[in-house]
Amino acid sequence: MAQSTQNTIDVYDASSNSVIQTQKVVKTEEEWKKILTAQQYEVTRGQGTEAPFTGEYVNNHRKGIYKCVGCGLDLFSSEDKFESGTGWPSFTRPINKLNVAYVKDDSLFMTRIEVHCPRCGAHLGHVFDDGPAPTGKRFCMNSAALKFVEQK
Repeated sequence: MAQSTQNTIDVYDASSNSVIQTQKVVKTEEEWKKILTAQQYEVTRGQGTEAPFTGEYVNNHRKGIYKCVGCGLDLFSSEDKFESGTGWPSFTRPINKLNVAYVKDDSLFMTRIEVHCPRCGAHLGHVFDDGPAPTGKRFCMNSAALKFVEQK
């Protein structure tokens, strides 16, 4: 009997530089509240946004990987981070297209594209078409949705 892949997804793993299959992370709201700070919960589970220029990683210039604060999935590389001047950490692309999911957001009287973690569903931020070359994209992320792991 073939194993159901409904609860698994393919993602890129930076440590092995390969695509792997992993289980989706599903928790109750109470479980999320136990492992996340109030701000992390508001941003990742409540589709909130931290105030500009207040996030821990806005001015982070160290080399490393930005992971999902909820499940640890590799999301962005410091190599793709740039100074957007918007007050949020911004990236030209995700670490791999498999490692982000998109949702249409019609709030605030405009249409935007939300970026989510495909493994645990965490709201990370939004993507815009006003970024620099080579992609022209600006992945505008909330520091509260990220955990930075420095690489030596």
